[in-house]
Amino acid sequence: MAKQVVQLKHIGEVTFSQNQRSKNIKLSVKPDKSVLVSFPFFISVKEALAFVVKNEAWIQQQQNKMQARVTPIKTGHEIETKLHKIKIVAGEKNTVKTDAGNITILVNNPGSDEALAYIEQVLTSVYRFEAKRLLPTRLNQLAQKYGFTYNKVSIRNNRRNWGSCSSQNNISLNLQMIKLPTSLIDYILLHELVHTEIKNHGPEFWKRLNQITNGKARELAREVKKYSTYTL
Repeated sequence: MAKQVVQLKHIGEVTFSQNQRSKNIKLSVKPDKSVLVSFPFFISVKEALAFVVKNEAWIQQQQNKMQARVTPIKTGHEIETKLHKIKIVAGEKNTVKTDAGNITILVNNPGSDEALAYIEQVLTSVYRFEAKRLLPTRLNQLAQKYGFTYNKVSIRNNRRNWGSCSSQNNISLNLQMIKLPTSLIDYILLHELVHTEIKNHGPEFWKRLNQITNGKARELAREVKKYSTYTL
């Protein structure tokens, strides 16, 4: 089935999606407080909805945690990326100035929705540039080091996950991951490379991933969960 989105009174937007890899119903709450529900084909949408309602208190608790993590971007804010230093300042109009690796984002009416949208647009462009320049090269290095092969690699702006590997071993990487510490970027790349051999998250998957992360696969997975694709 295609993804189905519904609005629930006390929860907000909930997206239901059947997944052939799922063995049970899984709930996840995104930083924008939307809820994702993944469930196997033998479970109906009605049953999945009942599961969401049953866990409403837990969902609201997670939404509150996500809200607390949100840090407003203000003028004077400085961001150091892998290749650039970015500063956000007030200006007469929304524009960008560049000087070598330094980028200044000038915004009119700081704090407004228009200013925040402009900042996000510029930052996304920077992250996309860096991701395309750095991630495919690093993926290839790790693949050669550990003996993996893959088909194609693409860079996308995906708010739902950090990466994916198709049945044809095409790897898709989220440009947002360029914001993560280098050790976690490597973990995500290795995670997807293991999927070229093992298409699930069973014991063999984690065993293989542990072999190439010095036994730290689960620890690194927990660290990644502390970060959000939504954080500017």
